[in-house]
Amino acid sequence: MITLDPETLRRLQLTELELLQEVDRICRKCDIHYNIIAGTLLGAVRHGGFIPWDDDADVALLRPEYEKFRWACENELNTDRFYFQDHQNTPGYRWGYGKLRRKDTLFLREHQEHMPYEQGVFIDVFPLDYVPDHYLLRSLHNFKCFIYRKFFWSEVGRIADKSAGMRKLYSLMSKVPEKTLKNSFNRFIRKSDRHRTGWVRILTFPTPNREYGYRTRWYEDSAEIEFEGASFVGIKDYEGYLTFKFGEYRELPPEEQRKVHPVSDIKLI
Repeated sequence: MITLDPETLRRLQLTELELLQEVDRICRKCDIHYNIIAGTLLGAVRHGGFIPWDDDADVALLRPEYEKFRWACENELNTDRFYFQDHQNTPGYRWGYGKLRRKDTLFLREHQEHMPYEQGVFIDVFPLDYVPDHYLLRSLHNFKCFIYRKFFWSEVGRIADKSAGMRKLYSLMSKVPEKTLKNSFNRFIRKSDRHRTGWVRILTFPTPNREYGYRTRWYEDSAEIEFEGASFVGIKDYEGYLTFKFGEYRELPPEEQRKVHPVSDIKLI
């Protein structure tokens, strides 16, 4: 694993800033509603930019807006500098959300070196799908999300998991044909979005607590927020959202909890 020195980390962050600005440019031009979320929103509120040790960036869109963004990338994306990947357009891609990547770069995650697609520096572009209002139904839905996440992850888990037994299980799971898995997941997406509810989530990404979702209103009511000297769109009720997700979010975590992605190779412009 490569440990990024401060200069390299900052160069990585500035590349991710380019990617955020491209998302913002496309969304403003095409009237697509997005939000910076998670650690990116936390960084904006607490630090005015990237969390000092953070090595990624996140945006989210409700599913209809995400689909508009996917289509907008076909015509509006600056393809001299960027490319967009998700499970719909990239063979071998096994994440239930998109990534916007910078051309002519490399950000190779540990244990993903064998994955059969280009892996440049990226930001995550998350679609948000509706989940049931009723807690018990939402809990059942969460279990289905867990199963899909593990099947997608299996191609990495068969190499990365520390348990020999789990590596064998993931090896079996990874043999499910990619087309079969993705078609099933697409049906799950459509089923999840048949009815608008007060809760949404990223289907193949864990939720931070046992609520198994986030309030829909957080992503509908947005405001301009400064991040690294630029203006982006973020959740207006950031206090409610960040407290829900992180707890006492204004307190810096201990150094041992300041997580970064394990990287085996990196190339920056």
